Parts: sequence; C-alpha cells; structure tokens
Amino acid sequence: MSVWVWGSEKLKRVLLAAAAALLAAPALGSNETIIGRASVIDADTIEIHGQRIRLFGVDAPEGRQTCQDADGKTYRCGQKSSFALDNFIAQAQPVYCEPLDIDRYNRVVATCSNAEGKDIGAWLVRNGHAVDYTRYSTGTFINPWEFRALHR
Repeated sequence: MSVWVWGSEKLKRVLLAAAAALLAAPALGSNETIIGRASVIDADTIEIHGQRIRLFGVDAPEGRQTCQDADGKTYRCGQKSSFALDNFIAQAQPVYCEPLDIDRYNRVVATCSNAEGKDIGAWLVRNGHAVDYTRYSTGTFINPWEFRALHR
C-alpha cells in the first residue's frame, strides 16, 4: 500500500501535475475568447491550443463520411468539407472563438471567426460544406440553396 506523506516527492509530483492540468484547461463556464492557430478535426470541429471546439449551429459531414453527388457518384464529402475548412482558415489566422457552452463530449461550443472577422459557421453553410443545425442555431444561418435564390 502506498502512503502519501505531506512533503514527499511523489505527492509533490502528483499535485504539480494536477495544477498544471487545471491551468491548461479552460474553466467550464469561462466566456473568455479563445484565440489561436486552429487545426481542423472535421468540418464542424476545430482545435486551438489543444482545446476542441465545436462550431455552433452547423452540422457537417464527419471526416470519413461519404455522400453521393447529383449523378449518384459516391465521394468523400467529409474529407472534402474538412479540406475546404482547412483552406479557409489557413488564409486568415488566427481564429477567434466566443464560447457559448460545453457539449456532452466536453468540447467548447462556440461561434468562431477568422482574422478578417468572417464567421466560420456561416461560411461553411453558405458554401455547401455544412447545414444549419436548426435544433441549436434557431435558424441563424441561411442554407446554400436559399442564399443562391436570394442572390440571383
């Protein structure tokens, strides 16, 4: 049986590791803007400084998901959407995310924009890489077919 003695090296290491983990993780309920170079996990999830961030109000194909085009040909829509997002955010880093919530996977749910102030979720929907997730967004975004109809 291991004995935890106050001042022991083992206890110091455990406490130091716990403190470092707490300081590195954003506080639940923290509304501080998350700013940094973003990496794409999939088309509706990014990562900044090791923090996974779910883009608010949009739903995009998963990374390995396949879809069918208008001719019935199968293509890797998840990969295509992820690559498109990666190219979009690479053009104007850093990314700024305003936390709104924490989801059931412990990801921060946030609205995010690139360095030019363009809303990333809106860009994904407008360009056909995601759909408005109305269950959560309450109609924040306009779907690509509606956008095209309005701008003819």
